[in-house]
Amino acid sequence: MNKPRIGEPAPWFECQSPKNPRFRFHTIAGRYIVLSFLGSVRMEETRKTVDAFFTFEDTFSALSYGFLGVTSDPRDGSEALFEDHTFAMYLLQDFDMSVAAKFGALDEAGRVKAQTFILDERLRVVANIAITSKSYGETHLSKVLEVLSSLPPIKKGRVSDVPAPVLIVPRVFEPEFCQTLIKYYEERGGKQSGFMQEREGKTVEVHNRAHKHRSDETIQDADLRAACLMRIRYRLLPEIKKAFQFDVTRIERYLVACYDGQSAGHFRPHRDNTTKGTAHRKFAVSINLNTGEYEGGELCFPEFGQQKYVAPAGGACVFSCSLLHEAKPVISGSRYAFLPFLYDDISADIRRENLQFLENSEPQQ
Repeated sequence: MNKPRIGEPAPWFECQSPKNPRFRFHTIAGRYIVLSFLGSVRMEETRKTVDAFFTFEDTFSALSYGFLGVTSDPRDGSEALFEDHTFAMYLLQDFDMSVAAKFGALDEAGRVKAQTFILDERLRVVANIAITSKSYGETHLSKVLEVLSSLPPIKKGRVSDVPAPVLIVPRVFEPEFCQTLIKYYEERGGKQSGFMQEREGKTVEVHNRAHKHRSDETIQDADLRAACLMRIRYRLLPEIKKAFQFDVTRIERYLVACYDGQSAGHFRPHRDNTTKGTAHRKFAVSINLNTGEYEGGELCFPEFGQQKYVAPAGGACVFSCSLLHEAKPVISGSRYAFLPFLYDDISADIRRENLQFLENSEPQQ
């Protein structure tokens, strides 16, 4: 099986451990996970790597990290290896190497290739680091800690206000790709965009800067569109499926938008599927391409209060097109975002039927 790539969800599995005959991998979500395929702990490289992680056990527990060492050697089956350690340090027994196979951690001869996957709180791959004869023990640990230190801390629990049914997914676009999209916009300048209304039986684009003030640039470059689609397909759609039990098969528009502070860029409360030409839309996606360079611009869902939602740079905010939502004015700087709509095959039929009511339409994807 192919190795899960950066940003993709790690495959779920069940296996045994000395402490749990039926360990369910998906139950440990909510913390950063260090998942190390060791092959055999009796090898010098892997044993010293495990010992190095043991020295940081208190740190792992305090910072909500978890270390899972995966052995495929039946001689490592004794609980004694990990018996004095907390849940932050756990041994998994993969004697048939089925888990290693799911992660693409086997060589052509069917042997385990020692390596460490770092997973985020949603069990998506953040990094993959090989354990080699030149990089093991404390050296390997330092590489893992460098990655972990670059991730935002897991927030402590608190009593929540009434939340909108909104999904925030970090790390959909990597920083370099965000800059590529921003550069694409800036080289072309964008143009003022409107919003859709029903007029005389037709869905038409209208302009009213008091209601919406935003400039858009449609991505025409086929390679860049394919790069956007690949990241959404493998990094975002699995999270939508998990959260909403919805299979996305279509995407509408490849659009880089700019809310500019000089003109107080904004989009007052609206819904995205209230006309015949937009009735097929199921989910709106707002992928922030930058944060920190502007003030304002938050998303708000008035039906659920005045809480403000901001995805991290490269992260997505996903919500039903039926929800009333607003992009607050940008006070200074410029907010850039990638703004597609998502739907499925059934909705594609609705879109085809309603094309007769739409003045202009994009090809379906």
